[in-house]
Amino acid sequence: MSFDDGSGMAEGLWWQTGVIYQIYPRSFSDASGDGVGDLRGVINRLDYIVGLGIDAIWLSPIYPSPMADFGYDVSSYVDIDPVFGTLDDFDELLSQAHQRGIRVILDLVLNHTSDEHPWFIESRSSRSSPKRDWYLWRDPAPDGGVPNNWTAFFGGSTWELDEGTGQFYLHLCHRKQPDLNWRNPDVRAAIYDVMRFWFDRGVDGFRIDALWILIKDEDFTDNPEPPSQHGEGFIGGYMRPGFEDHSEVQDIVSEMRMVADEYPERVLMGEIYLPVERLVRYYGEDLTGLHLPFNFGLVTTTEWGARSASRLVATYEAALPEGAWPNWVLGNHDQPRIASRAGEADSRMAQMLLLTLQGTPICYFGDELGMRDCVIPDEFTVDPQAAAGRSRDGARTPMQWSLAPHAGFTTPHAVPWLPVDGSYPNINVEVQDVDPRSHLSLFRRLIELRREHPALHLGSQKVMNGDREELLVFLREHNGDRVLVILNFGSSVLAVDSMEVGEKARVLCSTLMDRFGDVYISSLELRSHEGLLLALTDAG
Repeated sequence: MSFDDGSGMAEGLWWQTGVIYQIYPRSFSDASGDGVGDLRGVINRLDYIVGLGIDAIWLSPIYPSPMADFGYDVSSYVDIDPVFGTLDDFDELLSQAHQRGIRVILDLVLNHTSDEHPWFIESRSSRSSPKRDWYLWRDPAPDGGVPNNWTAFFGGSTWELDEGTGQFYLHLCHRKQPDLNWRNPDVRAAIYDVMRFWFDRGVDGFRIDALWILIKDEDFTDNPEPPSQHGEGFIGGYMRPGFEDHSEVQDIVSEMRMVADEYPERVLMGEIYLPVERLVRYYGEDLTGLHLPFNFGLVTTTEWGARSASRLVATYEAALPEGAWPNWVLGNHDQPRIASRAGEADSRMAQMLLLTLQGTPICYFGDELGMRDCVIPDEFTVDPQAAAGRSRDGARTPMQWSLAPHAGFTTPHAVPWLPVDGSYPNINVEVQDVDPRSHLSLFRRLIELRREHPALHLGSQKVMNGDREELLVFLREHNGDRVLVILNFGSSVLAVDSMEVGEKARVLCSTLMDRFGDVYISSLELRSHEGLLLALTDAG
């Protein structure tokens, strides 16, 4: 597959060749000592991020917010919430990151605002408000009930009655997150001005939240009965036609891309939980849409093994438009961590897979350590989505930096906003930094190799599994640089046997971090749950 569209992309732009690292600011590093992570904390950890080999950081929302959904309920798009710092702090973060060669991407929450945003306050003030049509208002049903059967992602109806005006407003998430009316051109213009505000400040791109649900059915038709529930219906399928994946969203994406293209080398990434064949439409006609519509295949798969991974790769590659740049996501703030989903051994293989597959890898903070989901007691649960039976708190617990109290996330006498996982005495940066076989050492080595080898950040990809049910094998190649990736998902030692790639190779990395030197492929064996990167040293 070729990715050169005539614009020089074959050489790779930063968002194609680089590694993107998601930071959930509340949980990354607390410099103020109030128990909540902040921008100063991120600034203090920039050298750590450089040491990982990261090229760009994506910050989950840091805008002013009542924190009903921890920043995804925005009350101003053009400022910083005091819990995180100030605009001056953000400018310093941006400057220091850029000095270190790190790009900065912001979260852009577009489906909804907070009910405390001035736009909504004005909208609900009266039915004749100039901003009434900035949100989605409906009269009660004939029986006085809600306008339709739509179910919110956080549980219950999507409708909330405003007593003052006698109408319901729509909220697909929390009741304090009213949905914007994206059919209103004034809404679009206002958001595009927000994008320019941050682009002018020097931001390198946006990750756009909940992009696939921006447009709702004009007639507000009921969803099929019974309404799909959270989990599989939300993550994997086109099961809510009332508000999922309407064609008009493509027009919005094209307009956003035109705004981004006013600035050099900016990137637009999008959260889109849809089947692959629908996902790839968000690249846009002639690739004038998103640069990176998030591919959640490795996140949402209910299987973890060679066959399922091979199937994911093949399905995704077949669906990609000509010239579109792939991407892969392994975890984020909304999903259980990979170490909890796959286990310790396979989480190491998952990192090797993520960082060697063709396309841009998006990493979630703490996964480089093998951090796992924390079991949060009910009395400490804070996620509003817990009401729908699926709390995200376990994947959002504080970064585990050291052996110090609270894993070094905050000061000893502070109370972290979420409990620190009990694994932190063994799973932390301080301990793993000096262990050459640690999860952290593996992560750093994989990114180092990704940078060193054009095959891994630019090269073609050929899956070569054959009949090997427990092995995933693929070849990356670019201008004579050839790297073979072999992952053994099985529970026993497996021989590789000969392959049509040549015989001689040099071990670049094992997930167990204990193999080095030259090998012969025909006599190679992989241990249970081991992955290998091999530099091919003959022509094959």
